Amino acid sequence: MKSPYPQAFESAIAIANRVKRGTLKASDVLSAQIERIQKHDQAINAVVVRDFDQARLEAERIDRIVQRGSERQKQALGPLAGVPITVKESYDLAGLPSTFGRVDMRANIAQSDALMVSRLKQAGAIVMGKTNVPVRLSDWQSFNPIYGTTNNPYDVTRVPGGSSGGGAAALAAGFSFLELGSDIGGSIRGPAHFCGVFGHKPSIGVLSGEGHALPDALATADLVAYGPLARHAQDLSASFNIVLGEDLAGYGLRAPAARLAKPSGWRIALLSDAKTCPVDREIVKGLEALGDRLEKLGMKVQRKGPPIELEHLHKLYIRLLRAATS
Repeated sequence: MKSPYPQAFESAIAIANRVKRGTLKASDVLSAQIERIQKHDQAINAVVVRDFDQARLEAERIDRIVQRGSERQKQALGPLAGVPITVKESYDLAGLPSTFGRVDMRANIAQSDALMVSRLKQAGAIVMGKTNVPVRLSDWQSFNPIYGTTNNPYDVTRVPGGSSGGGAAALAAGFSFLELGSDIGGSIRGPAHFCGVFGHKPSIGVLSGEGHALPDALATADLVAYGPLARHAQDLSASFNIVLGEDLAGYGLRAPAARLAKPSGWRIALLSDAKTCPVDREIVKGLEALGDRLEKLGMKVQRKGPPIELEHLHKLYIRLLRAATS
């Protein structure tokens, strides 16, 4: 049976390239994604704040440039031109609420876009809306009293993880091509794992958190990191490089080129289990199998833990985590 959504699971980069070549209309891609959300999201509840009308206007603008724009305008189309995306509810999107799942913040309407959202828009991405979170972004599921519960697309009786659970679910369901998440204690990594997509928590401070805070926040939590989620690894890399850099417009970062071109030069540390955090045997077996595969590619896999007291490290991390989320 032919899928009514032939592009739903393509990579974001592939979609953008087709849009810029004129072989695929941005408005057609967006319409298919909106139709898919409207048909299937009632059972999943991932995209809880929708901005479809504004998204349609942006898709039409991109199509006009591709069809009738000057060469200069066409050359200016970014690497994500025409790609429908979503962002975590906690990121500011002008004119839409940022509640962090808190009832007392229902009326907190953003006046401008978060910096990373703005950078994705400048790259041509079309933001369709925002995805669900737990209250205060502080859980490994995604329920709050404003928007309700998000379910896992693979089994709606199970959770998608948290706190970027709505975004991971939207990707897994083929609603969105890219997502912006945030992570203190697994809020990108957990949902990516639960929903079978890619997620990246970069080093703290590498990506900007401007526009990811409530009005009553005195300061940004010092353990939080911001990062992308995607269905395809190449999209994860591409989107990371687009949003890379700190807050100042005149100051940015540039990711260094890969230092090792061949896997044979890589050294990999693999910690498959730890007494402080027992891991199910199935997961351990999967990690060990990954280590075996990497060794066959010529990589040097270190299977011993680091020469530090993991129990002490775990206790220290929990104290820092509680301080950051209190």
